Order: sequence, then structure tokens, then C-alpha cells
Amino acid sequence: MYRTDSPDVPAAVQRREFWLFMLFALVLLGVGIGLRDPWPSDEPRFALTAKQMVESGDWLFPHRGRELYSDKPPVMFWLQASAYEVVRNWRIAFLLPSLLAGLLTLGLTYDLGRRFWNHRAGLYAAIAVLFAFQFMYQVKRAQIDPVIMGWITLANWGLLVHFLRGPNWRAYWLGCFAAGVGVITKGVGILALLMFAPYLFARVRGWDGVTRTSDSALRWLGGALAFLVPILAWGLSVIVMAKARGGAEYQAYIDDLFFRQTAGRYAKSWDHAQPVWYYLPIVLFNWFPLSLAYFGAVPRWWKDLRLGEARVMLPLAWGLLTIVFFSIPTGKRDVYLMPTLPMIALAMAPYLVQLAGSRWLRNSAFAIALGVGLVVVGAGVWAALGHSARFEDMLQRRELEDLDHAVWGMFLTVGAAFVLAAAWFRPRRGVHALLAGIAALWIVWSVWAYPLLNDSSSAAAVMRRAREMAGPDTEIGLVAWKEQNLLMASGPVREFGFVAGWNRQYEEAVHWLAEAPDKRRLFILDEAMGTCVDQSKATRVGRANRREWWLLGIDAVVPDCIPVTRKDEDAFKDGGDP
Repeated sequence: MYRTDSPDVPAAVQRREFWLFMLFALVLLGVGIGLRDPWPSDEPRFALTAKQMVESGDWLFPHRGRELYSDKPPVMFWLQASAYEVVRNWRIAFLLPSLLAGLLTLGLTYDLGRRFWNHRAGLYAAIAVLFAFQFMYQVKRAQIDPVIMGWITLANWGLLVHFLRGPNWRAYWLGCFAAGVGVITKGVGILALLMFAPYLFARVRGWDGVTRTSDSALRWLGGALAFLVPILAWGLSVIVMAKARGGAEYQAYIDDLFFRQTAGRYAKSWDHAQPVWYYLPIVLFNWFPLSLAYFGAVPRWWKDLRLGEARVMLPLAWGLLTIVFFSIPTGKRDVYLMPTLPMIALAMAPYLVQLAGSRWLRNSAFAIALGVGLVVVGAGVWAALGHSARFEDMLQRRELEDLDHAVWGMFLTVGAAFVLAAAWFRPRRGVHALLAGIAALWIVWSVWAYPLLNDSSSAAAVMRRAREMAGPDTEIGLVAWKEQNLLMASGPVREFGFVAGWNRQYEEAVHWLAEAPDKRRLFILDEAMGTCVDQSKATRVGRANRREWWLLGIDAVVPDCIPVTRKDEDAFKDGGDP
């Protein structure tokens, strides 16, 4: 019934093109790994938790410093810790789970497009996912969202293969199992099971190509078992071991992880309040340049809906249902939509070859590539000549005044790459020009910006200076610290809790400091000192993440003084790093 827009391609050519694409994706996503440390807000938190797992040997209960960390299930930390056990280098290990999840997502998107239509459709869909700004940006970071995207895409792969190319019970069970692993990675892994809704609709309406089974109730129920296996295996282990260890701390961990951070978090949605239409600009701009194809895809989607084209409608309907799900609560973040990107690209797969060759898209892509290049070159020249106060302020905040030539050089290189790509490919291959410019942008960013910004973004420099000031054997106590401070600290270090209020941390730290004043120093955020520190007797360590840090001994402590609790402490702890 469905027409395709690309001719048959020999199997050998298909394999060669697929593996060349995956190699290109590996280079583009992997370039820069090893050139930077974890950057806030989430990366240092997850890397620190994984590092403490390795050091303590306790892989069941994640810790942040001396406190249990219950904000997220443990799969991301397990993956990072496992990667470290293999490569023995945290600069590489902390980014490997995102990289592997990104490659898995691309491979599965291609495979579904190939199975449903043909090799070209699958390849174009995977290329569209790879170059989407949100995908590239997030997969090159070490947040949980790329990993949950990988699990949900695997779950969707298994369900779609069974629903549309089945019955395939192994694929179905694998998909349900992946959804279960997604739940213990981040609770929203269960959203993969929303694929049942459009499947049942298509089956009831009698659409062609939809799997129909009979006398298979036990096999269908096997999917529920596969889904529950990873959840119960982990959840029961946590509950049993928490009860065995006893203590209010472990009971609080269970209550927070299983209730407040899952259903309670969705229902109350206390963070990141946004309007109901928040995701509209996300799918328009964060998914660029895939979003350029919306204009040609929407009328085709409407036609396929009337024709009952399940291969298009199932992934598209699932994506729309997921967007609606995340639009209901007040709290919203752009990364929540990452798992929907591969399915929307898959729903476009049969049209992308034709759309990419259309004159309007070729010309639009060429104009964007040329325009971006000229604007970036112009901005770089303008700033380099000292005409931009905003850029000068940015350099000052990051303590990069002496490296301004490197910053402007990076801008000029990116702009020139877009202009050269446009000149080389010309309007006839405008899509190629735009993709080449985007590829150059990410390569330059990874190999140039990573080492340039790493010290100020990761707290590496400020912790290095703190150690140099304190001396190799002096124990440093951290007050009002962030995860990157403990992660990047070297030598003997002590912390006084993270969730605890700054005033409580300070009070405990002062008592600790007084016990051995010659061998101990406090490393403290300036905002946490209040009037309880004589800054004339303290030493400014430096600036990192737009925060000022100080080092002090007992002589700088104002006697019998406890800093006043600040209203913005919680925001700072929950990810208030710029």
C-alpha cells in the first residue's frame, strides 16, 4: 500500500552505508571525551555518586558525600561506575553511558525505518536524529536523559517490531524488559508502555499491518512479568537491605525514592514551572534542523491517518501522547522530550528522502547555513574589537580575559565553517551545507571549548588552587559545597553534609576546625559566610560557576557567630549553578 521514495539498495551497500554512518556518529558524538571534567549542574552529582560507589563498594545505596542520595534510581550511577572499572579514567568514564545510549538510539531508529520501509528511510531518520540540536547537545553530556532515551527507544523498538512486524514475542518481551530498566533509571521509563494505546486503537479499527494474535494471553502477560523483573529485583533488594541495616536514614531514603521522587514528583511537580505551551518552541528550535521538515510532513501525516498507515501513526501517536503527558504538570524541562525525538523522526522516515530533495528545503537549509556563518563571523569580529560589553562580561565572569583571542578565534572558526560549507555545497545541496556546518560546530566546540572552559566550569582550577594554598597534608573542610567541589578535590577532605543547612554545616565545621587548627582549613562559599568570617584574615581562592570561594583558618572565624539561613540555599543545592 505504501509507496517508497528511494530505490532498492544492494545489501552490501546498505551494510557499508550503515556502518559508515555509525562510525561518523561515533566520531561526532565522541569527540572531546577526555578533554573535560564533569560540568554542572547534574554531571558532577552523578559522577561523584558513581565514584563513591567504586570507592566504597556499596553499589546498592548511592551516596553524595556522607549522605544517602535518593533523587534518582541507581542505573546511571551503575553505568558510570562500570565504565570506570573498564577504562580506569573518570574523564572518559562519566561520558560513556550517554555516548553508548546515543549510538543505541541511532541504530534502533535506523533498524525500525529499514524494517518498516527501506534502508534509505531508516538511514535518513537516523541522520535526522543525530543532527537534532537537543540530541547532539545532550548525548555529549552526562545526564540521565540520554540514557533513559536509549532504554525507551529499545522498549519502543521491541513493541513496534511485535505490533507491526509480528508476532515477535522475543522482541515484545525485550521491549517490556527495557521499559522496566528504564523505570529504575528514571521513573518515566514506564512511558514506553503508552505504545499500547495507539496499537489497540489501530487493531480495533482494523488497520492493515497490525499484529493480531489469538490464544496468546500468557504470552502477553509475559510482557508484564518482563517489565516487573528489573523493578522488583532492585526494589526488593533495596527494601530488604535497608531494613537489615536499620536506621531512620535508610527509611527516609526509601520513602523519598519510591514516593516523593516518582509519583509524588509528577503529581506536585514542584520544580521548573512553565506554561502549558512550553514544549512548542522545544520541538521547533531544539529539534532543528529536523523541524524544517514539519511543513512537508504534517499534510502527509494527515493523509496517512486517513489511510490507516500504522507504521507512521503508532510512533507519531506515541510521541504526541508523551508530549501531552509532560505538558500536564506545571514543572517542565526541555530534556523530558528527548525520548520522543526518535519516534517523531521515525514517523517522518518515509518522507525524508523526498523532502530533503525538495527545492524549498534545499534553499532554506542553504540560506540558514550561510546566514548563521555570516552572523557568527560578524559577531566574533565585533566582539574581538571590543565592541560587545556582554562578551567582555562573559570573559570576566569566567576569568578568561587573558584568553580572549582563543575565544574569538573559536567563534570565527565556527562561522567560517558554515560559510565555507555553504560555498562548497551551494543551494543545490543546501541540506548537505547545513549538516556540514552543524558537524563543524560540534567538533570545534568539543576540541576547543572543552579545554578552554573546563577550569571555570568544572571547579578544577579553584580546587587545585585551594590545595596549593592549604598545603599537601592539610585537611580541607567543605562548607556550602557543590558536588564538583568534592569531586575535584585532592588530598585529605572533610564535608559536613550537603542537604544540611549552611548554618549547620558552618557550626559543625568551626568545631572541627578548632580541634586541630594547625592542620585544618575551611573552604567556603562567600554567600555562606555572612558576617561570621573576617575576610581580611581569609584568602580568596577564586571564582568558579559564577561563585566566589574562600579559604580560612581559625583566626578568621568570628567567635560565637552562626550565619543566618539564606532563602536561596535550596535553589543553590538543587542545581543553581549557571
